[in-house]
Amino acid sequence: MALLRLENVTRYFGGLAAAKNVSFEVQSGQIVGLIGPNGSGKTTCFNLVSGIYAPSEGHIYFNDALISGLPQHEIAAKGVARTFQISSYFPALTALDNVVTAHHTRLHSGLIAGIFQPGRTLREEAEALEHSRELLQFVGLEKRYRIVANALASAEQRRLMIAMALATRPRLLLLDEPGAGMTKDEQSKLTDLIFKVRDTGITIVLVEHHMRLIMGICDRIVVLSGGEKIAEGTPAEIQANEIVIEAYLGRSAAHA
Repeated sequence: MALLRLENVTRYFGGLAAAKNVSFEVQSGQIVGLIGPNGSGKTTCFNLVSGIYAPSEGHIYFNDALISGLPQHEIAAKGVARTFQISSYFPALTALDNVVTAHHTRLHSGLIAGIFQPGRTLREEAEALEHSRELLQFVGLEKRYRIVANALASAEQRRLMIAMALATRPRLLLLDEPGAGMTKDEQSKLTDLIFKVRDTGITIVLVEHHMRLIMGICDRIVVLSGGEKIAEGTPAEIQANEIVIEAYLGRSAAHA
């Protein structure tokens, strides 16, 4: 059974189809790349899966349950987490406080419980703090936990956002351009981290423009162009696909 399944998913903005009849599956334990030229619909697909948008047509299933149209917090609670192209942390909070805050979708104590069950609330807060420290160590930021997020280096901020996503204890992690702005060495360390995340049992779908990174880590790749899926296959199959080459480099390159 596929962990994630998109069936003929379309999203219109006015008369423009940002995604059109997109269908693909992601099996549990896979790393799947979603690639395509700028404006091809990659981030739109992420926004549809994570609940920022609802499909105009089609259906999205997670763990064989329909999730398309559900609000973001319900989809997150079911086990779908994501990062964003732009910074999505609290810039004035420390790295540790950012990860603690990201636990909110998994905490049960609220105002009433805080008043009438203070012991339970304190235990949850202590567990969230301990888990946050573990996650910062997992992503390689254990020595930077007291630094405010805005003072971290760009590559460190990307790692922080991954730690924040992991705080929700997801089964599926959507990474939107995690290697943006990274040096070759930083990308290599990111690759190691993505494999490390996968090895914990988390399935990963990533949007990325660095082809070396995508081709080096993905089990399968889905290619979009103009909002439509134009190809799907292994990295080797995608690299040899003339339709993909044409979409990226033009018709002359595909037939060179």
